[in-house]
Amino acid sequence: MLAKITAKNQLTLPQQAIEVLGDVSHVNVEIERGRLVLTPARPAAGDVVREKLVDLHLTEADIAAAVTWARQKP
Repeated sequence: MLAKITAKNQLTLPQQAIEVLGDVSHVNVEIERGRLVLTPARPAAGDVVREKLVDLHLTEADIAAAVTWARQKP
């Protein structure tokens, strides 16, 4: 299979490779004896949460304030 590397160094994987990999959003990249090896990876739960916080533009201060609010006695 042939894959294209774009001007921005992005790799476009062939559809056949995607079908074999299944539902994967991340891959580990290794170089072995001059070969590029891509291995499906599942991000750790903490990484997924951190990405979501970034997407929502939440800061550490926002999280601290939410925890303080949640710990208040009624």
